Order: sequence, then C-alpha cells, then structure tokens
Amino acid sequence: MLVRLALLLAISPLLAACAGSIAAERVDPAFEAPYTLDAGDRLRVVVFGQDGLSNTYAVDGSGRITMPLIGAVEARGKTTSELAGAIGTKLRAGYIREPHVAVEVENFRPFFILGEVTNAGQYAYVNGLTVQSAVAIAGGFSPRALRTSAHVSRIVDGRTVTATVPLSYPLRPGDTVTIDERWF
Repeated sequence: MLVRLALLLAISPLLAACAGSIAAERVDPAFEAPYTLDAGDRLRVVVFGQDGLSNTYAVDGSGRITMPLIGAVEARGKTTSELAGAIGTKLRAGYIREPHVAVEVENFRPFFILGEVTNAGQYAYVNGLTVQSAVAIAGGFSPRALRTSAHVSRIVDGRTVTATVPLSYPLRPGDTVTIDERWF
C-alpha cells in the first residue's frame, strides 16, 4: 500500500506536466484573425438604389471581383466590410454621389482534409463546421488515426499558418485539415 502511494506521488507531477502541456498549447493569435475573402468565394454585392450594380460576383483566381462601371476591385485579404468600403470609394469617384454598399458571402470556398480519414479531399464548407464534423464529412477516421487533435493550416496576412487544434475547433473556408497517424 505504501509502495503504491509512493509510486502514485512520483508519477503525479509527470502526469500533471503532460496534461498541462496539452492544455497550455495556445493557437497563434494571428490564426484567430477575422475571416478574409479569397479566390473561390462567391459574393452578393448590393448597391442600394442601383439594381444594375447589385449582383452576385465570384472572387477570381487573382483575388478580384469585376463590377460594371468600376471594373476590377481587389477582394483577396479583405473582410466583407472592407470590400464594401473599397467598392463605395470607387463608386464615389465619379459615378454615384453617396453609394451605400453591402457585401455578404453567398457561397464559401471549399475546405480540404488530408491524412488518416476514409475519403481525403475537397469538400463544400458549411457554417458551423468543426474539425470533428469535417472528419465526419470525409467518411470518418481511418483505423490508424490520431483522434485527439488535428493540424489546421490557413492563410493569414498572405502567409500559411498551421496550428494543432482540438477536434472541437471551428474551421473556416479554405482551411486544410490534416489528421495524423497515431503511433500506438
């Protein structure tokens, strides 16, 4: 009995240190930046009182949308409110006195899932998507999958940032999820 207690007391700090390192792992704050637009997003742009300008626009491969009158507008890396402001500025420069512009995402770009899942690949993004629901969409874990965490890569400020996250972590359009193989 005394030996068991001594062994438990000797192992406790090690277990606490391991649990602390898992709990203390933080996601880079840049990883939590607001959602920004990129190629593959489909946007609904409404210019109030201007039916000819209000339409659905796709962000093309160069990261722009093209609208009547004002031409190409850079969308890549902007939030929807920043894009609305940029469109308003271009319209104000000689076309409309006081444009009121609203931008919303109609269809998000897809997300990708790789690694130890049944059907790795590209899938349509849905609101409220988590790593766990992304795994379910991809057919579930493979028999060798690590089922406690995943790696999520996303583009933040023009660079790819990767973080190790729990399965309950919310995903964004364009994210790449990688499920690792477990070692035991």
